[in-house]
Amino acid sequence: MEFKFYLARCKFILFKLQKIPDDCLRKEFVFILVKLAEILFFMYDDKESGFKLKRYLQNLRWSTNIKVLPIIIIAIFLNGCSHSKSMIMKFREIQLTNDAYGHTIHNTQVFSGDDQWIVYDTRNDDTKIAETNKIEMVNVQTGAILELYATQNQSQFGPGVGAATFSPQQDIVLFIHGIRNANSQNPYSITRRTGVAVDIHHPGKPIFMDARNIQAPYTPGALRGGTHAHTWSGDGQWISFTYNDYVLEQLSKTDSSIKDSRTVGVIAPQPVEVKTDDDSLENFSGKMFSVVAAEVVSQPKWGSDEIDKAFDETWIGNGYINRFGNRQKNAIAFQGNVRDNEGKIKTEVFVLDLPVFPFKSKLNKPLQGTSNTHPNVPEGFHQRRVTFTKNGIEGPRHWLRTTGDGELIAFLAKDTDGIIQIFGVSPNGGSVIQISKNKFSVEGPFNFSPNDKFIAYTADNSIFITEIQNGNTQRITKRFEDWEKPLNAPVWSYKGDRIAYNRKVKFSDGEYIQIFILEKMDK
Repeated sequence: MEFKFYLARCKFILFKLQKIPDDCLRKEFVFILVKLAEILFFMYDDKESGFKLKRYLQNLRWSTNIKVLPIIIIAIFLNGCSHSKSMIMKFREIQLTNDAYGHTIHNTQVFSGDDQWIVYDTRNDDTKIAETNKIEMVNVQTGAILELYATQNQSQFGPGVGAATFSPQQDIVLFIHGIRNANSQNPYSITRRTGVAVDIHHPGKPIFMDARNIQAPYTPGALRGGTHAHTWSGDGQWISFTYNDYVLEQLSKTDSSIKDSRTVGVIAPQPVEVKTDDDSLENFSGKMFSVVAAEVVSQPKWGSDEIDKAFDETWIGNGYINRFGNRQKNAIAFQGNVRDNEGKIKTEVFVLDLPVFPFKSKLNKPLQGTSNTHPNVPEGFHQRRVTFTKNGIEGPRHWLRTTGDGELIAFLAKDTDGIIQIFGVSPNGGSVIQISKNKFSVEGPFNFSPNDKFIAYTADNSIFITEIQNGNTQRITKRFEDWEKPLNAPVWSYKGDRIAYNRKVKFSDGEYIQIFILEKMDK
């Protein structure tokens, strides 16, 4: 995947160099050749030769007297080594659910590991998690529906459930669950929710994943607020989430100097016990150890890489090869809000390289935080910015997504014509590439195919797929009317032979969100 990406960029710059002898382009060209050499270095056994080539090109990279002719010769050689054919895929649409209530799938990981089930919540409105009381799953082959979990004492104020995901490795479903004592005085909110799991073989039995403790003394490994949009790592061992802190939210109501900033965190496998002496249901133990992962500040310096908000994250494949040539096993990419040189808010892509578990606290910075400070990021969490764009990430809300090999992070931004397109960047930084090149904007979140060749998304009231290597694009559904247009993200099955998505269907008493699958057809 990475080789093809840099090779495509190599060809593009070569075309430009033939017309305009641009020094910046030549330096970028050699940088790309360095990357290609690095890839070849890891692909072949002749590591000594690969290392020499890598070093030679790195030296060329910084030379101010680079000759274009040798570079063109190398590029022509590389061009001759790669031939690809565009893959045209055909799909047939199948309506999987048919009942007069909502069937909302999350934006990722909705298929079971064997691709036989799709999990969903019963929302009919994306904003109504507080009022939603059930998690269900539907069989892809038969359409049979099984109830996995139902809340108790459900009302319009909560507790509420939603945004369910399947573990890629186990028969376990994870979802948002509002705090169980929700009422009109203490309703479901961004600081009053947690992650609950259910073993599909034991429906109705909640497993509280992240522990919660909102009363001092706070507990290391427990959180003091709300987790959201839980995503499993590729090996199913860790979980990422977005987070808002209840303790600071309450304190900010009486102290204007205190601010609760949204951030992201991770959960690793180790039980956490929270001792509680009441039955309020506010505090509880968890099966896993939770920490805040991104550094946020209340007042970022203009023109710096400081952020006051981290959100909408993704795991970077099953790890990736870093710029030193080493494999970084656990890492996440997230969106962070910076301030440009004029103080304008701009959203950029950030990467967090994570250490092995167990996590250690920094000196005088307890993981659990204090009564007037945010929970702290553990030692060894390395945060860095990887995009430095003019206008930043733009468009509808979406989560970053990466290829399975971790070599490309995708995000939305405007092209030169002001159209929202999908762009990509390496977790090591460098040039941003444009993936989609449509005449209309992408309308929502997106996902890569399991083989890293395609990306699926909604645009122009349809589902589209774009081939990453060459930008070839297909509309794989008809263009729907506004009321029935596809919602949220299309999600690939693990085999890559199906895509699940949502759209509304009319019933006698209204319109209800249903699950559809696009099944790949043999040519």
